[in-house]
Amino acid sequence: MLDSVVVAFHQGHSPETIQQQYPALTLEAVYGSIAYYLANAAEVDAYLKRQDAEWGKARARAEANPCAVVARLRALRKSDAGFSL
Repeated sequence: MLDSVVVAFHQGHSPETIQQQYPALTLEAVYGSIAYYLANAAEVDAYLKRQDAEWGKARARAEANPCAVVARLRALRKSDAGFSL
């Protein structure tokens, strides 16, 4: 959840708003995540950059090799102009 808390924090959300967005987190956990980020910003930013690159690779692999359900839905969308996801 550190990723989500830091992204929301960068977007200008207050800790209270972040906690409302992620009710599984306590307000103390949100504040703790923000405090950890502020104390280790360079390390966390590098981690987030690596994570973003990994997600990008995963998205590219999924696009290149869609599962059977996704391939079928895409085929249906192409064959039926009225069908939308």
